[in-house]
Amino acid sequence: MVVTELLERNAKKYGNEVALVELNPEEKDPRRTTWKESELIEPSRFEPYRREITWSVFDEKANRFANMLLSRGIKKGDKVAIIMYNCLEWLPIYFGILKTGAIAVPFNFRYDADEILYCAELAEVDMIIFGPEFIGRIEENADRLGKNRLLIYVGDNCPNFAESYHELVADCSSVAPDITLSTEDDAAIYFSSGTTGFPKAILHKHLSLIQAAEMEQRHHETGRDDVFLCIPPLYHTGAKFHWMGSLIAGSKAVLLKGAKPETIISSISSERCTIVWLLVPWAQDILEAFDTGKINPDDYHLSQWRLMHIGAQPVPPSLIAHWRDYFPNHQYDTNYGLSESTGPGCVHLGMENMHKVGAIGVPGYRWECKIVDENGQTVQQGEIGELCVKGPGVMTCYYNDEKATAETLKDGWLFTGDMARQDEDGFYYLVDRKKDVIVSGGENIYPVQIEDFIRKNDKVKDVAVIGFPDKRLGEITAAIVELKENARMTKEELDEFCMRLPRYKRPKEIIFESIPRNATGKIEKNVLRKKYGTENLVAKETTF
Repeated sequence: MVVTELLERNAKKYGNEVALVELNPEEKDPRRTTWKESELIEPSRFEPYRREITWSVFDEKANRFANMLLSRGIKKGDKVAIIMYNCLEWLPIYFGILKTGAIAVPFNFRYDADEILYCAELAEVDMIIFGPEFIGRIEENADRLGKNRLLIYVGDNCPNFAESYHELVADCSSVAPDITLSTEDDAAIYFSSGTTGFPKAILHKHLSLIQAAEMEQRHHETGRDDVFLCIPPLYHTGAKFHWMGSLIAGSKAVLLKGAKPETIISSISSERCTIVWLLVPWAQDILEAFDTGKINPDDYHLSQWRLMHIGAQPVPPSLIAHWRDYFPNHQYDTNYGLSESTGPGCVHLGMENMHKVGAIGVPGYRWECKIVDENGQTVQQGEIGELCVKGPGVMTCYYNDEKATAETLKDGWLFTGDMARQDEDGFYYLVDRKKDVIVSGGENIYPVQIEDFIRKNDKVKDVAVIGFPDKRLGEITAAIVELKENARMTKEELDEFCMRLPRYKRPKEIIFESIPRNATGKIEKNVLRKKYGTENLVAKETTF
Protein backbone atom coordinates (compact mmCIF):
# COMPACT_ATOMS: atom_id res chain seq x y z
CA MET A 1 0.00 0.00 0.00
CA VAL A 2 1.08 3.60 -0.69
CA VAL A 3 -0.24 6.75 1.00
CA THR A 4 -2.39 7.81 -1.99
CA GLU A 5 -4.47 4.67 -1.41
CA LEU A 6 -5.16 5.85 2.13
CA LEU A 7 -6.57 9.11 0.79
CA GLU A 8 -8.79 7.23 -1.67
CA ARG A 9 -9.97 4.90 1.11
CA ASN A 10 -10.89 7.87 3.32
CA ALA A 11 -12.77 9.54 0.46
CA LYS A 12 -14.91 6.39 0.10
CA LYS A 13 -15.44 5.64 3.79
CA TYR A 14 -15.59 9.14 5.29
CA GLY A 15 -16.31 11.28 2.22
CA ASN A 16 -18.59 13.84 3.88
CA GLU A 17 -16.49 14.24 7.02
CA VAL A 18 -14.08 17.14 7.44
CA ALA A 19 -10.48 16.23 6.60
CA LEU A 20 -8.65 19.55 6.78
CA VAL A 21 -9.29 22.95 8.29
CA GLU A 22 -7.26 26.05 7.45
CA LEU A 23 -7.39 28.48 10.35
CA ASN A 24 -5.92 31.92 10.86
CA PRO A 25 -7.28 33.54 14.04
CA GLU A 26 -5.16 36.65 13.40
CA GLU A 27 -6.87 37.36 10.07
CA LYS A 28 -10.51 38.32 9.70
CA ASP A 29 -12.70 36.68 7.07
CA PRO A 30 -15.21 39.08 5.46
CA ARG A 31 -17.18 36.09 4.17
CA ARG A 32 -18.07 34.93 7.69
CA THR A 33 -19.53 37.50 10.06
CA THR A 34 -21.38 37.54 13.35
CA TRP A 35 -23.45 40.64 12.51
CA LYS A 36 -27.22 40.74 12.37
CA GLU A 37 -28.93 41.72 9.13
CA SER A 38 -30.15 44.95 10.69
CA GLU A 39 -26.63 46.04 11.65
CA LEU A 40 -23.86 47.56 9.62
CA ILE A 41 -20.86 45.32 8.88
CA GLU A 42 -18.07 46.15 11.29
CA PRO A 43 -14.68 44.64 10.37
CA SER A 44 -13.84 44.15 14.06
CA ARG A 45 -16.76 41.76 14.31
CA PHE A 46 -15.71 39.49 11.46
CA GLU A 47 -14.91 35.93 12.49
CA PRO A 48 -11.42 34.43 12.09
CA TYR A 49 -10.42 33.27 8.64
CA ARG A 50 -11.40 29.61 8.36
CA ARG A 51 -11.80 27.17 5.47
CA GLU A 52 -12.40 23.43 5.46
CA ILE A 53 -12.62 20.52 3.02
CA THR A 54 -14.01 17.01 3.34
CA TRP A 55 -12.15 13.82 2.52
CA SER A 56 -14.02 13.47 -0.78
CA VAL A 57 -13.16 17.03 -1.84
CA PHE A 58 -9.54 16.50 -0.75
CA ASP A 59 -9.29 13.45 -3.01
CA GLU A 60 -11.10 15.14 -5.90
CA LYS A 61 -8.73 18.12 -5.74
CA ALA A 62 -5.73 15.79 -5.74
CA ASN A 63 -7.14 13.94 -8.77
CA ARG A 64 -7.79 17.16 -10.70
CA PHE A 65 -4.27 18.35 -10.05
CA ALA A 66 -2.82 14.97 -11.03
CA ASN A 67 -4.73 14.98 -14.30
CA MET A 68 -3.62 18.56 -14.99
CA LEU A 69 0.01 17.52 -14.48
CA LEU A 70 -0.39 14.61 -16.86
CA SER A 71 -1.99 16.87 -19.47
CA ARG A 72 1.07 19.13 -19.27
CA GLY A 73 3.48 16.28 -19.88
CA ILE A 74 4.49 15.45 -16.28
CA LYS A 75 5.14 11.73 -15.99
CA LYS A 76 6.37 9.12 -13.57
CA GLY A 77 9.77 10.08 -12.18
CA ASP A 78 9.52 13.79 -13.02
CA LYS A 79 9.98 16.28 -10.17
CA VAL A 80 7.42 18.87 -9.12
CA ALA A 81 8.43 21.47 -6.52
CA ILE A 82 6.07 23.18 -4.04
CA ILE A 83 6.87 26.48 -2.37
CA MET A 84 3.80 27.68 -0.49
CA TYR A 85 2.72 28.59 2.99
CA ASN A 86 0.40 26.16 4.77
CA CYS A 87 -3.05 26.29 3.21
CA LEU A 88 -5.88 24.00 2.09
CA GLU A 89 -4.31 23.62 -1.35
CA TRP A 90 -0.96 22.31 -0.05
CA LEU A 91 -1.76 18.68 0.70
CA PRO A 92 -4.08 18.08 -2.30
CA ILE A 93 -1.28 19.39 -4.53
CA TYR A 94 1.25 17.11 -2.80
CA PHE A 95 -1.00 14.07 -3.21
CA GLY A 96 -1.82 15.02 -6.79
CA ILE A 97 1.90 14.91 -7.58
CA LEU A 98 2.21 11.49 -5.97
CA LYS A 99 -0.80 10.14 -7.89
CA THR A 100 0.97 10.78 -11.19
CA GLY A 101 4.05 8.84 -10.08
CA ALA A 102 6.04 12.07 -10.15
CA ILE A 103 8.29 13.08 -7.24
CA ALA A 104 7.08 15.80 -4.87
CA VAL A 105 9.80 18.32 -3.96
CA PRO A 106 8.76 20.66 -1.11
CA PHE A 107 10.88 23.81 -0.80
CA ASN A 108 11.58 25.64 2.44
CA PHE A 109 9.49 28.83 2.32
CA ARG A 110 12.44 30.75 3.76
CA TYR A 111 14.57 30.15 0.66
CA ASP A 112 15.71 33.29 -1.09
CA ALA A 113 15.71 33.57 -4.88
CA ASP A 114 19.16 32.03 -5.32
CA GLU A 115 18.39 29.09 -3.01
CA ILE A 116 15.18 28.39 -4.94
CA LEU A 117 17.16 28.32 -8.19
CA TYR A 118 19.91 26.17 -6.66
CA CYS A 119 17.47 23.57 -5.29
CA ALA A 120 15.46 23.49 -8.50
CA GLU A 121 18.61 22.70 -10.46
CA LEU A 122 20.03 20.25 -7.91
CA ALA A 123 16.80 18.24 -7.82
CA GLU A 124 16.29 18.62 -11.61
CA VAL A 125 12.80 20.00 -11.06
CA ASP A 126 10.38 20.00 -14.03
CA MET A 127 7.67 22.23 -12.53
CA ILE A 128 7.36 24.71 -9.65
CA ILE A 129 4.10 25.39 -7.83
CA PHE A 130 4.24 28.64 -5.83
CA GLY A 131 1.98 30.91 -3.79
CA PRO A 132 1.53 34.70 -3.81
CA GLU A 133 4.16 35.30 -1.12
CA PHE A 134 6.87 34.03 -3.49
CA ILE A 135 6.12 36.03 -6.64
CA GLY A 136 9.11 38.31 -6.12
CA ARG A 137 11.55 35.51 -5.41
CA ILE A 138 10.41 33.48 -8.42
CA GLU A 139 10.36 36.52 -10.69
CA GLU A 140 13.96 37.39 -9.76
CA ASN A 141 15.18 34.29 -11.62
CA ALA A 142 12.10 33.71 -13.78
CA ASP A 143 14.09 33.41 -17.02
CA ARG A 144 16.27 30.63 -15.65
CA LEU A 145 13.55 28.96 -13.58
CA GLY A 146 11.13 29.05 -16.50
CA LYS A 147 13.61 27.60 -18.97
CA ASN A 148 12.38 24.04 -19.63
CA ARG A 149 10.22 24.27 -16.51
CA LEU A 150 6.55 25.03 -15.95
CA LEU A 151 5.73 27.70 -13.35
CA ILE A 152 2.27 27.34 -11.79
CA TYR A 153 0.83 30.04 -9.53
CA VAL A 154 -1.71 29.31 -6.74
CA GLY A 155 -3.65 32.47 -5.92
CA ASP A 156 -5.40 35.48 -7.41
CA ASN A 157 -3.88 37.83 -10.01
CA CYS A 158 -1.51 35.39 -11.69
CA PRO A 159 1.81 37.02 -12.72
CA ASN A 160 2.55 37.05 -16.47
CA PHE A 161 5.55 34.69 -16.15
CA ALA A 162 3.40 31.85 -14.71
CA GLU A 163 0.17 29.94 -15.38
CA SER A 164 -2.85 29.93 -13.08
CA TYR A 165 -3.41 26.81 -10.98
CA HIS A 166 -7.13 27.52 -10.64
CA GLU A 167 -7.67 27.96 -14.37
CA LEU A 168 -5.63 24.87 -15.24
CA VAL A 169 -7.43 22.48 -12.87
CA ALA A 170 -10.96 23.83 -13.41
CA ASP A 171 -11.84 21.51 -16.29
CA CYS A 172 -9.70 18.52 -15.29
CA SER A 173 -11.25 15.18 -14.38
CA SER A 174 -11.82 14.39 -10.71
CA VAL A 175 -11.27 10.69 -11.38
CA ALA A 176 -7.99 9.22 -10.20
CA PRO A 177 -5.46 8.64 -13.01
CA ASP A 178 -4.77 5.00 -13.87
CA ILE A 179 -1.16 4.83 -12.68
CA THR A 180 0.26 1.94 -10.72
CA LEU A 181 2.48 2.83 -7.78
CA SER A 182 4.58 0.63 -5.53
CA THR A 183 6.46 1.20 -2.31
CA GLU A 184 9.73 0.95 -4.26
CA ASP A 185 8.90 3.91 -6.51
CA ASP A 186 10.59 7.24 -5.77
CA ALA A 187 8.14 9.58 -4.03
CA ALA A 188 9.70 12.74 -2.61
CA ILE A 189 12.80 14.86 -2.29
CA TYR A 190 13.29 16.83 0.91
CA PHE A 191 16.14 19.20 1.63
CA SER A 192 18.54 19.32 4.55
CA SER A 193 18.66 22.59 6.46
CA GLY A 194 21.70 23.76 4.51
CA THR A 195 23.61 24.87 7.59
CA THR A 196 26.94 24.08 5.93
CA GLY A 197 26.09 25.96 2.75
CA PHE A 198 23.35 25.14 0.28
CA PRO A 199 21.01 22.24 1.14
CA LYS A 200 21.37 18.57 0.17
CA ALA A 201 18.51 16.87 -1.67
CA ILE A 202 17.20 13.83 0.22
CA LEU A 203 15.43 11.21 -1.92
CA HIS A 204 12.77 8.95 -0.39
CA LYS A 205 10.69 6.09 -1.77
CA HIS A 206 6.97 5.57 -1.22
CA LEU A 207 8.02 2.99 1.38
CA SER A 208 9.33 5.83 3.55
CA LEU A 209 6.03 7.69 3.39
CA ILE A 210 3.81 4.74 4.32
CA GLN A 211 6.25 3.81 7.08
CA ALA A 212 6.03 7.33 8.52
CA ALA A 213 2.22 7.23 8.41
CA GLU A 214 1.87 3.83 10.06
CA MET A 215 4.51 4.67 12.67
CA GLU A 216 2.90 7.98 13.64
CA GLN A 217 -0.54 6.44 14.07
CA ARG A 218 0.87 3.59 16.15
CA HIS A 219 3.10 5.77 18.35
CA HIS A 220 0.32 8.22 19.27
CA GLU A 221 -2.69 5.91 18.93
CA THR A 222 -4.42 8.39 16.63
CA GLY A 223 -8.10 7.47 16.35
CA ARG A 224 -11.14 8.54 14.39
CA ASP A 225 -12.21 11.04 17.06
CA ASP A 226 -8.83 12.76 17.36
CA VAL A 227 -8.19 16.25 15.97
CA PHE A 228 -4.56 17.05 15.18
CA LEU A 229 -3.33 20.63 15.32
CA CYS A 230 -0.57 21.19 12.75
CA ILE A 231 1.39 24.41 13.24
CA PRO A 232 4.85 23.88 11.64
CA PRO A 233 5.29 24.30 7.86
CA LEU A 234 4.20 21.39 5.67
CA TYR A 235 7.40 21.51 3.60
CA HIS A 236 9.10 19.98 6.63
CA THR A 237 9.05 16.22 7.14
CA GLY A 238 8.04 16.60 10.78
CA ALA A 239 4.78 18.45 10.16
CA LYS A 240 3.63 16.35 7.22
CA PHE A 241 4.45 12.96 8.65
CA HIS A 242 2.98 13.71 12.06
CA TRP A 243 -0.19 14.67 10.14
CA MET A 244 -0.15 11.31 8.39
CA GLY A 245 -1.31 9.68 11.61
CA SER A 246 -4.59 11.48 10.90
CA LEU A 247 -4.49 10.17 7.33
CA ILE A 248 -4.27 6.60 8.63
CA ALA A 249 -7.06 7.17 11.16
CA GLY A 250 -9.30 9.15 8.80
CA SER A 251 -9.58 11.96 11.34
CA LYS A 252 -9.62 15.76 11.13
CA ALA A 253 -6.56 17.99 11.19
CA VAL A 254 -6.27 21.76 11.59
CA LEU A 255 -3.62 23.74 9.69
CA LEU A 256 -2.97 26.72 11.92
CA LYS A 257 -1.34 29.92 10.70
CA GLY A 258 0.42 31.66 13.56
CA ALA A 259 2.23 30.43 16.64
CA LYS A 260 1.44 33.03 19.30
CA PRO A 261 0.33 31.46 22.59
CA GLU A 262 -3.14 33.03 22.33
CA THR A 263 -3.49 31.74 18.77
CA ILE A 264 -2.54 28.19 19.71
CA ILE A 265 -4.69 27.97 22.83
CA SER A 266 -7.76 29.57 21.23
CA SER A 267 -7.48 27.23 18.23
CA ILE A 268 -7.21 24.15 20.44
CA SER A 269 -10.32 25.35 22.22
CA SER A 270 -12.44 26.33 19.20
CA GLU A 271 -11.54 23.29 17.08
CA ARG A 272 -11.56 20.84 20.03
CA CYS A 273 -8.05 19.63 19.22
CA THR A 274 -6.84 16.50 21.00
CA ILE A 275 -3.26 16.12 19.70
CA VAL A 276 -0.84 19.03 19.41
CA TRP A 277 2.77 18.92 18.26
CA LEU A 278 4.71 21.85 19.68
CA LEU A 279 8.22 23.15 19.27
CA VAL A 280 10.16 24.02 22.42
CA PRO A 281 9.90 27.83 21.96
CA TRP A 282 6.12 27.62 21.53
CA ALA A 283 5.73 25.52 24.67
CA GLN A 284 7.93 27.98 26.56
CA ASP A 285 5.86 30.92 25.32
CA ILE A 286 2.62 29.22 26.38
CA LEU A 287 3.96 28.54 29.87
CA GLU A 288 5.20 32.11 30.19
CA ALA A 289 1.78 33.42 29.12
CA PHE A 290 0.14 31.22 31.78
CA ASP A 291 2.66 32.22 34.44
CA THR A 292 2.24 35.96 33.83
CA GLY A 293 -1.54 35.78 33.62
CA LYS A 294 -1.69 36.88 29.99
CA ILE A 295 -3.66 33.71 29.32
CA ASN A 296 -5.96 31.98 31.79
CA PRO A 297 -6.32 28.35 30.66
CA ASP A 298 -9.63 28.15 32.53
CA ASP A 299 -11.10 30.55 29.95
CA TYR A 300 -10.73 27.92 27.21
CA HIS A 301 -12.14 24.52 26.35
CA LEU A 302 -9.04 22.32 26.82
CA SER A 303 -10.33 19.22 28.57
CA GLN A 304 -10.34 17.19 25.33
CA TRP A 305 -6.61 17.88 24.73
CA ARG A 306 -4.99 14.52 25.55
CA LEU A 307 -1.50 14.55 23.99
CA MET A 308 1.24 17.15 23.73
CA HIS A 309 4.27 15.91 21.87
CA ILE A 310 7.29 17.99 21.19
CA GLY A 311 10.58 18.10 19.36
CA ALA A 312 12.90 19.72 16.79
CA GLN A 313 15.56 20.00 19.49
CA PRO A 314 16.48 18.37 22.81
CA VAL A 315 13.67 18.99 25.29
CA PRO A 316 14.61 20.37 28.73
CA PRO A 317 13.11 18.09 31.42
CA SER A 318 12.34 21.23 33.45
CA LEU A 319 9.99 22.40 30.69
CA ILE A 320 7.93 19.20 30.85
CA ALA A 321 7.85 19.29 34.65
CA HIS A 322 6.45 22.83 34.47
CA TRP A 323 3.98 21.78 31.75
CA ARG A 324 2.61 19.13 34.11
CA ASP A 325 1.82 21.88 36.60
CA TYR A 326 -0.86 23.10 34.22
CA PHE A 327 -1.72 19.85 32.45
CA PRO A 328 -1.19 17.01 34.96
CA ASN A 329 -3.22 14.53 32.91
CA HIS A 330 -1.59 15.15 29.55
CA GLN A 331 0.05 12.31 27.69
CA TYR A 332 3.49 13.30 26.49
CA ASP A 333 5.96 12.08 23.88
CA THR A 334 9.10 13.33 22.24
CA ASN A 335 10.13 12.20 18.78
CA TYR A 336 13.61 12.20 17.31
CA GLY A 337 14.62 11.86 13.70
CA LEU A 338 16.15 13.46 10.64
CA SER A 339 14.89 14.40 7.21
CA GLU A 340 17.13 11.53 6.09
CA SER A 341 14.96 9.17 8.19
CA THR A 342 11.64 10.57 6.95
CA GLY A 343 11.43 12.95 9.86
CA PRO A 344 10.59 12.24 13.49
CA GLY A 345 9.96 8.86 15.05
CA CYS A 346 12.92 6.58 14.39
CA VAL A 347 13.53 7.07 18.12
CA HIS A 348 10.66 8.09 20.38
CA LEU A 349 10.05 8.29 24.10
CA GLY A 350 6.61 6.67 24.07
CA MET A 351 3.54 7.99 25.87
CA GLU A 352 3.93 5.33 28.54
CA ASN A 353 7.45 6.44 29.51
CA MET A 354 6.89 9.77 31.25
CA HIS A 355 9.31 8.59 33.95
CA LYS A 356 12.11 8.81 31.35
CA VAL A 357 11.62 12.45 30.36
CA GLY A 358 15.00 13.70 29.20
CA ALA A 359 15.65 10.65 27.02
CA ILE A 360 14.85 10.74 23.30
CA GLY A 361 13.54 7.22 23.86
CA VAL A 362 13.75 3.80 22.29
CA PRO A 363 13.78 2.62 18.66
CA GLY A 364 10.52 3.52 16.91
CA TYR A 365 8.18 1.17 15.12
CA ARG A 366 10.25 -1.02 12.73
CA TRP A 367 13.49 0.83 13.57
CA GLU A 368 16.86 -0.31 14.92
CA CYS A 369 19.48 1.83 16.69
CA LYS A 370 23.09 1.52 17.74
CA ILE A 371 25.86 3.78 19.04
CA VAL A 372 29.31 3.57 17.47
CA ASP A 373 32.78 4.99 18.01
CA GLU A 374 34.93 6.80 15.43
CA ASN A 375 35.84 3.44 13.85
CA GLY A 376 32.23 2.37 13.46
CA GLN A 377 32.39 -0.16 16.29
CA THR A 378 29.50 -0.46 18.72
CA VAL A 379 30.36 1.10 22.09
CA GLN A 380 29.60 -0.29 25.53
CA GLN A 381 26.26 0.62 27.06
CA GLY A 382 26.57 3.98 28.80
CA GLU A 383 29.43 5.21 26.61
CA ILE A 384 29.01 8.19 24.28
CA GLY A 385 29.23 7.66 20.54
CA GLU A 386 27.48 8.46 17.26
CA LEU A 387 23.85 7.38 16.99
CA CYS A 388 23.03 5.25 13.93
CA VAL A 389 19.53 4.20 12.83
CA LYS A 390 18.24 1.60 10.38
CA GLY A 391 14.72 0.99 9.12
CA PRO A 392 12.22 1.28 6.25
CA GLY A 393 12.23 5.09 6.44
CA VAL A 394 15.90 5.62 5.63
CA MET A 395 16.53 7.77 2.57
CA THR A 396 17.56 6.23 -0.74
CA CYS A 397 20.39 8.73 -1.17
CA TYR A 398 21.41 12.34 -1.33
CA TYR A 399 20.26 13.05 -4.87
CA ASN A 400 23.17 13.88 -7.18
CA ASP A 401 25.69 13.58 -4.33
CA GLU A 402 27.35 10.17 -4.21
CA LYS A 403 30.14 11.28 -1.87
CA ALA A 404 27.80 12.60 0.82
CA THR A 405 25.62 9.50 0.47
CA ALA A 406 28.59 7.18 1.01
CA GLU A 407 29.63 9.14 4.10
CA THR A 408 26.15 8.91 5.64
CA LEU A 409 24.76 5.52 4.55
CA LYS A 410 26.86 2.48 5.46
CA ASP A 411 25.50 -1.09 5.16
CA GLY A 412 21.95 0.20 5.47
CA TRP A 413 22.73 2.24 8.59
CA LEU A 414 22.17 5.99 8.63
CA PHE A 415 24.93 7.75 10.56
CA THR A 416 23.06 10.63 12.15
CA GLY A 417 25.95 12.84 13.27
CA ASP A 418 24.32 13.03 16.73
CA MET A 419 26.22 11.97 19.84
CA ALA A 420 24.20 9.82 22.22
CA ARG A 421 24.37 7.29 25.01
CA GLN A 422 22.13 4.43 26.11
CA ASP A 423 21.18 3.77 29.72
CA GLU A 424 20.78 0.45 31.49
CA ASP A 425 17.07 0.32 30.54
CA GLY A 426 17.77 0.71 26.81
CA PHE A 427 16.73 4.36 26.52
CA TYR A 428 18.78 6.67 24.33
CA TYR A 429 19.85 10.13 25.44
CA LEU A 430 20.99 12.75 22.97
CA VAL A 431 24.24 14.34 24.10
CA ASP A 432 24.85 16.71 21.20
CA ARG A 433 25.55 17.09 17.52
CA LYS A 434 28.82 15.38 16.67
CA LYS A 435 30.09 18.60 15.08
CA ASP A 436 28.66 20.79 17.85
CA VAL A 437 30.90 19.16 20.44
CA ILE A 438 33.36 21.71 21.87
CA VAL A 439 36.89 20.43 22.40
CA SER A 440 38.54 22.58 25.06
CA GLY A 441 42.01 21.66 26.28
CA GLY A 442 41.49 18.13 25.01
CA GLU A 443 38.21 17.74 26.93
CA ASN A 444 34.95 17.01 25.07
CA ILE A 445 32.21 19.41 26.15
CA TYR A 446 28.61 18.77 25.07
CA PRO A 447 26.67 22.06 24.75
CA VAL A 448 23.24 20.48 25.32
CA GLN A 449 24.21 19.55 28.88
CA ILE A 450 25.15 23.16 29.65
CA GLU A 451 22.05 24.51 27.90
CA ASP A 452 19.76 22.23 29.93
CA PHE A 453 21.40 23.46 33.14
CA ILE A 454 21.15 27.18 32.33
CA ARG A 455 17.48 26.81 31.31
CA LYS A 456 16.72 25.86 34.92
CA ASN A 457 17.22 29.51 35.85
CA ASP A 458 13.80 31.13 36.23
CA LYS A 459 14.89 34.25 34.32
CA VAL A 460 16.14 32.37 31.24
CA LYS A 461 13.85 31.87 28.26
CA ASP A 462 16.34 30.29 25.86
CA VAL A 463 20.06 29.56 25.54
CA ALA A 464 22.58 28.37 22.96
CA VAL A 465 26.11 27.27 23.80
CA ILE A 466 28.77 27.39 21.08
CA GLY A 467 32.54 27.23 20.95
CA PHE A 468 34.66 30.34 20.63
CA PRO A 469 38.20 29.93 19.27
CA ASP A 470 40.96 30.15 21.87
CA LYS A 471 44.72 30.12 21.19
CA ARG A 472 45.54 28.21 24.37
CA LEU A 473 42.66 25.74 24.70
CA GLY A 474 41.50 25.49 21.07
CA GLU A 475 37.93 26.37 22.02
CA ILE A 476 36.13 27.83 25.01
CA THR A 477 32.42 27.68 25.80
CA ALA A 478 30.24 30.71 25.12
CA ALA A 479 26.62 30.96 26.28
CA ILE A 480 24.21 33.10 24.26
CA VAL A 481 21.32 33.73 26.67
CA GLU A 482 17.83 35.09 25.95
CA LEU A 483 16.00 36.32 29.04
CA LYS A 484 12.28 36.19 29.67
CA GLU A 485 10.27 39.33 29.05
CA ASN A 486 10.99 42.01 31.68
CA ALA A 487 13.64 39.83 33.36
CA ARG A 488 16.98 41.36 34.32
CA MET A 489 20.25 39.52 34.90
CA THR A 490 23.94 40.40 34.96
CA LYS A 491 26.81 38.28 33.75
CA GLU A 492 27.96 38.01 37.34
CA GLU A 493 24.60 36.55 38.38
CA LEU A 494 24.75 33.92 35.68
CA ASP A 495 28.38 33.17 36.52
CA GLU A 496 27.32 32.55 40.11
CA PHE A 497 24.42 30.33 38.96
CA CYS A 498 26.82 28.23 36.83
CA MET A 499 29.16 27.58 39.76
CA ARG A 500 27.23 24.33 40.29
CA LEU A 501 28.57 23.08 36.95
CA PRO A 502 31.95 21.33 36.78
CA ARG A 503 34.64 23.94 36.20
CA TYR A 504 35.42 22.83 32.63
CA LYS A 505 31.74 23.15 31.63
CA ARG A 506 31.19 26.67 32.94
CA PRO A 507 30.71 29.23 30.14
CA LYS A 508 33.78 31.41 29.70
CA GLU A 509 31.81 33.99 27.71
CA ILE A 510 28.23 35.14 28.35
CA ILE A 511 26.25 37.21 25.85
CA PHE A 512 22.65 38.37 26.36
CA GLU A 513 20.66 38.48 23.15
CA SER A 514 17.79 36.72 21.36
CA ILE A 515 18.31 33.17 20.08
CA PRO A 516 17.79 32.71 16.31
CA ARG A 517 15.63 29.74 15.38
CA ASN A 518 14.52 28.38 12.01
CA ALA A 519 10.96 27.66 10.89
CA THR A 520 10.97 24.29 12.66
CA GLY A 521 12.19 25.71 15.94
CA LYS A 522 15.79 24.54 15.85
CA ILE A 523 18.47 26.88 17.16
CA GLU A 524 20.45 28.29 14.24
CA LYS A 525 23.88 27.87 15.75
CA ASN A 526 25.41 28.43 12.33
CA VAL A 527 24.01 31.98 12.42
CA LEU A 528 25.61 32.54 15.82
CA ARG A 529 28.92 31.05 14.69
CA LYS A 530 28.95 33.28 11.65
CA LYS A 531 28.15 36.33 13.77
CA TYR A 532 30.96 35.63 16.21
CA GLY A 533 33.50 34.46 13.65
CA THR A 534 33.54 30.78 14.62
CA GLU A 535 33.60 27.88 12.20
CA ASN A 536 30.40 26.67 10.54
CA LEU A 537 30.10 23.09 11.75
CA VAL A 538 26.63 21.54 11.65
CA ALA A 539 25.94 19.00 8.90
CA LYS A 540 22.56 17.25 8.89
CA GLU A 541 19.09 18.42 9.76
CA THR A 542 17.90 16.77 12.95
CA THR A 543 14.17 16.77 13.63
CA PHE A 544 12.05 15.55 16.49
